[in-house]
Amino acid sequence: MVELDQYKGRLSAYESPLAEMRDSLDIPGKKQRIEELERKMEEPGFWDEPEESQKIMKDLKDLKDQVETVEHLEQSYEDIGLLIEMAYEEEDESVLPEIEEELNAFEEGYESLRIQTLLSGEYDKYNAIVTLHAGAGGTESCDWASMLYRMYSRFAERKGFGVKVLDFLEGDVAGIKTVTFEVSGENAYGYFKSEKGVHRLVRISPFNSAGKRQTSFASCDVIPDIEDNIDDIELSDDELKIDTYRASGAGGQHVNKTSSAIRITHLPTGIVVQCQNERSQHHNRDKAMQMLKAKLKLLKEQEQADKVSDIRGEIKEIGFGNQIRSYVMQPYTLVKDHRTGAESSNVGAVLDGALEPFINAFLQEQRKG
Repeated sequence: MVELDQYKGRLSAYESPLAEMRDSLDIPGKKQRIEELERKMEEPGFWDEPEESQKIMKDLKDLKDQVETVEHLEQSYEDIGLLIEMAYEEEDESVLPEIEEELNAFEEGYESLRIQTLLSGEYDKYNAIVTLHAGAGGTESCDWASMLYRMYSRFAERKGFGVKVLDFLEGDVAGIKTVTFEVSGENAYGYFKSEKGVHRLVRISPFNSAGKRQTSFASCDVIPDIEDNIDDIELSDDELKIDTYRASGAGGQHVNKTSSAIRITHLPTGIVVQCQNERSQHHNRDKAMQMLKAKLKLLKEQEQADKVSDIRGEIKEIGFGNQIRSYVMQPYTLVKDHRTGAESSNVGAVLDGALEPFINAFLQEQRKG
């Protein structure tokens, strides 16, 4: 039974990696920590400090989820192995479709968990704040920025993340000049950090009556939404230029009636942050200040001067030679990441949010480094 031999080979290839993953995640240690937190919850006065108790509850849930995920994979591995052995003993080919289905689900779950084990950076667990800027090229680049925004929104939807627009400026004719949005969910920054840089599109432009191929660029900036541990970033008034302006874009009639949007420029570094979609000018200012402090914290932690450009609010050169990824739609179809070499010929699927192969390759490359 050739198919059974193939299934057995596919399954056995995961025996060692699965054991290594259990060790790397320290499942016994996590179980011990779960017991400690559960005992802590039973102590008198546990709910007297709501913020601390909620943090413990979240930590407990995260630990349990990780343990359950690994144990579910291990149980699936055992169950599939039993199915294969039963099929061998009874020479029953009717279970082959079930084995195929179970094995595919196991491999998908394993791959998802493996990616999560790569998300061990200091800020990976945080929400992400993503800013897209259209490059030079007018309407074509604005349309490209809107395509990227849709791509990231679809990817966030696939991962179960929430998306909230913080700032939005429409293109003069179509598309988006700039948009800032918050992606909320476990390890959101860990996933989105791979997208920081310049993205290049090659296609026959729908805005070009001559039907010629055109190259467009847009930049993507990503920072973790750090709420804690940023109080040590001190800012003086003479370092800041704070502007208010009338909000634009989606958000109802109210946003167009008041100058509630906030733009803060940090004069020593040139970092610019802005926010318009919170409930009031006060909330917009607080969110913009939080974003600025997060950027300055990252800047402070960078030791090499050549990395400074990676965390500035805007990427200066949104053009040729600086792209991290190219999306070619004509004369052939190919998405290629120039940092890792990862490729896909299914441009439509990538633009519909299928970014996992590129993010996975980036995380693996980062782990090697």
